[in-house]
Amino acid sequence: MTALNDELPLARRRRARTGYAYFLVLPALLPVLFLSVVPLVNGIYLGFTDARAGLNQTTHFTGLDNYTGLLSNEQFWASFKIGLIWAVSVTVIQFFAALGLALLLNLNLRLRWLARTLALVPWAMPPVIVGIMWQLVYHPDAGLINEALYRVGLESLGTNWLGDFSTALPAVIIVGVWAGMPQTTVVLLAGLQGVPGELHEAAAVDGAGAFRRFWSITLPQLRPVIVAITSLDFIWNFNSFGLVYVLTAGGPGGRTMLPMLFAYEEAFKYGHFGIAAAMGNVMVIIIVALLAVYLRRRMREASA
Repeated sequence: MTALNDELPLARRRRARTGYAYFLVLPALLPVLFLSVVPLVNGIYLGFTDARAGLNQTTHFTGLDNYTGLLSNEQFWASFKIGLIWAVSVTVIQFFAALGLALLLNLNLRLRWLARTLALVPWAMPPVIVGIMWQLVYHPDAGLINEALYRVGLESLGTNWLGDFSTALPAVIIVGVWAGMPQTTVVLLAGLQGVPGELHEAAAVDGAGAFRRFWSITLPQLRPVIVAITSLDFIWNFNSFGLVYVLTAGGPGGRTMLPMLFAYEEAFKYGHFGIAAAMGNVMVIIIVALLAVYLRRRMREASA
């Protein structure tokens, strides 16, 4: 009987601590609820309506009409294709460039601290500033690239890099790689510093060269980091908006029209909120699917 009486206050104290913990977390959860969850739910609902911009507009529930319309929308699928090309290209080039830079910064060089600091500069700059800066670099009349070509006698190679159909997307991809490489470099550099030095020393004693040690020791040790950062980079790049919007706004002729840019134009240029929300819902489904694949791979690696 005494033991039962002792357990009851203990259970009450546990419930009180749990309720107190919820009370402390509540101020942090409320902004997430009202600024993230509520807009997300409202956006999902708008995707099933014919919501339009304007005052006194009546909104009707239309079911899957917006989604069936997207299936036959060639512009949407074209933007989706461009978005995949952009995301894959930026992610792959960004990874190899960041890996090379991380290997360099991991060496015991003079002024390594300064090089590591400078490598973070693009990451610290807002996308709008990056876009404006690269617009000046690509400027057809006074840009650095065309000026450099003119000074070495190759002015015939100069062009309107962001306005030409054949160069707009590659030019934007280069900017995306430059702007996103620092975060990948930092993660890979942290992974490189976590590789035990004893493994390299033992391999060197056995006669393994630098490339052999990199291929057999460094890369396998970095695999979890590589999978994590490339997966997240792809998701971030696929959702890109601000940088490309400042650079080209989707032009010329839709050659850089990413899915998010297309949804933005449908919503705020043409006032088709329902269709734009449906596009956003499709993007959310794609991102959730990518996250599911990523988390599944991580769980398999953790259990292996």
